[in-house]
Amino acid sequence: MASNIGMMDSAYFVGRNEILTWINNCLQLNLSRIEEAASGAVQCQMIDMTYPGAVPMHKVNFDAKTEYDMIQNYKVLQEVFNKLKIEKHIEVNRLVKSRPLDNLEFLQWLKRYCDSVNGGIMNENYNPVERRCKGGKGGPTMKGCQKVAKSLQTNNMHSPGSGDPVELRSKPGKNSATGGANSSGEIQALSKEITDLKMSVDVLEKERDFYFAKLRDIEIFCQMPELEDLPMAAAIKMILYAADAKESALAEAQEYIYQSKRTDAEDENEE
Repeated sequence: MASNIGMMDSAYFVGRNEILTWINNCLQLNLSRIEEAASGAVQCQMIDMTYPGAVPMHKVNFDAKTEYDMIQNYKVLQEVFNKLKIEKHIEVNRLVKSRPLDNLEFLQWLKRYCDSVNGGIMNENYNPVERRCKGGKGGPTMKGCQKVAKSLQTNNMHSPGSGDPVELRSKPGKNSATGGANSSGEIQALSKEITDLKMSVDVLEKERDFYFAKLRDIEIFCQMPELEDLPMAAAIKMILYAADAKESALAEAQEYIYQSKRTDAEDENEE
């Protein structure tokens, strides 16, 4: 089971977009940023979907905004972990700060764990919307989805159709005002989209720096005089320094370790 996963495990190289797609598809949500899952409610429901009925959803607050309310959600999650014997300590104090990297790391672990239990197959009999409504705490995400749908519907109703020349001729003043309002709305929407894209780029750059720093630490560690000549250190450097991005150097590194062990065994037999 994937309760304890090393930091260099492939689970921690799953991208932000893949995590968000996984959450939105499984729970019928519309999250656009990792930090929107900082309240712990999403994590609770992911475990509830993996182990149907294991989480007391009436205690989960999808509308949690304060750190106190978020902590209560994580308490529920930790209690469920203990009950299911999932050996994972939750860094609550870091997660409730809504820092993208901390929350991404925990969600990467959660995805790997859930996939190890259900084989990555979605539970088609699980109704996420119905489960969220169990305690009457639908949360801001559900309300947000309704507002977005209503907003789109409003825009469609007020957009002048190409086949409506009578209205264009009879009420030019009203249509001009409507056109101006629509243009203003479009500008605001585009400005928000630009801001979101800038934030996404910032998150991606932080992710890149985060993982690069870890790889650099491994490289320095393998270059220590005490370790540099060991077969394991050499195999790790093969992977780090692999030039061809299309092919994994893992097989070559494994073969190198195997050959080294065989050579050592032959040397021992000769002695």
